[in-house]
Amino acid sequence: MVKHNPGKVAGRRVAIVDGLRTPFMKAGTLYKDMSTLDLAAACVTELMERSAVERDEVDQIVFGAVVADIAGPNIAREVAMRTNFPASVDAYSVSRACATSTQAIVSGTQAILTGDADIVIAGGADSLSKPPILYDDAVVDALMTASNAKDLPGKVRAFAALRPKDLAPKPPALADLSSGLTMGDAAEKMARENGISREAQDQYAFESHQKAVEAWDKGVFEDEVMSLPIPPRYAETATRDGIPRADSSLEKLASLRPVFDRKYGSVTAGNSSPLTDGAAAVLLMEDKTAERLGFVPKAFVRAWAFTGLDPSWQMLMGPSFATPIALERAGMTLDDIDVVDMHEAFAAQMLSNLQAFASADWAKRHLGRDTAIGEVPAEKLNLYGGSISLGHPFAATGARQALTMANELVRRDAGTALITQCAAGGLGSALILER
Repeated sequence: MVKHNPGKVAGRRVAIVDGLRTPFMKAGTLYKDMSTLDLAAACVTELMERSAVERDEVDQIVFGAVVADIAGPNIAREVAMRTNFPASVDAYSVSRACATSTQAIVSGTQAILTGDADIVIAGGADSLSKPPILYDDAVVDALMTASNAKDLPGKVRAFAALRPKDLAPKPPALADLSSGLTMGDAAEKMARENGISREAQDQYAFESHQKAVEAWDKGVFEDEVMSLPIPPRYAETATRDGIPRADSSLEKLASLRPVFDRKYGSVTAGNSSPLTDGAAAVLLMEDKTAERLGFVPKAFVRAWAFTGLDPSWQMLMGPSFATPIALERAGMTLDDIDVVDMHEAFAAQMLSNLQAFASADWAKRHLGRDTAIGEVPAEKLNLYGGSISLGHPFAATGARQALTMANELVRRDAGTALITQCAAGGLGSALILER
């Protein structure tokens, strides 16, 4: 059942008035000594300085991290405290895998529409360079037993049964818990079941890099990406994304071996989004509040939708389920959308969703619709690259997309934008902006 969620309630509308992101870097490189909180705090601090909004005017911070720091799981509150917001500013965290910062934007929008807030900072960050490292249950049990022991011999005995293999650290799992599939496994499955060739995947990835490099060269990202001095010595400064490859070629992409199905697969490091560090945030305001403070809205939030599907089927098809709902809630069709930005988890996932969008048969079988969602013209899609070429810090991607699309609508001084993400667990999201 489609439930109505208008972008306007009792005369209130929600505008994206500003936004910012860090340059995105491949995990283990330039940001290797920075935590998720470090990146998030740097982004929000710079955003506040550029926007010149007083911290005590902000009602809420909604933020997320997919790979959460167990020492500070409510990253939103930690950001508020790290960046000198008054203790009275509300802050809470959200988590929706790769759609996390889209959820943050929607949650902030809902708070403004209902009158709970007038100004909200929404965003997300992740550092895959510094993920929390876990240990085997045997080690955890030994530590708990030792902490409860009353004397030193008792504490020592707690570790007597441990073996060297028990001490091996366990990095966070990137597999879906319910299905057991990694995102790459899911992409391989979709490529096979949807007839997506290796050549088509490599071609898509090549074009993504071309678009991203060209966008940087033309200055498209200049106003939305901050410069970030790198601690601890601050001898280096990140000024642009470190992932777009000007030297990418179809020959180089074709030479890469499959990563997830090494014998028969087609998904490679080249046609997948890389593990990435980064942060992104947007500043949301109620329309009249923006006018009072002298802000010209970049874009308004018109509609949104979140969906779920069986992750053991085709886990990353969420955009094809969420998009028609968001369009219906907005009273629009895909033809009414001027630009589309779809999260590029994998080229196989992108091409599978685009194929589904254009298929009336797929719509009838899976959506119960008589007509296709619609074909996305190449000139409307991911104008400046996407997650394959720009990078994918899980929780930051939705805010990165929303910011770029809001700025694109400013450049056009009109129009509508559709933003989508697939997400782990078979989740999908769609967000529609208008100017």
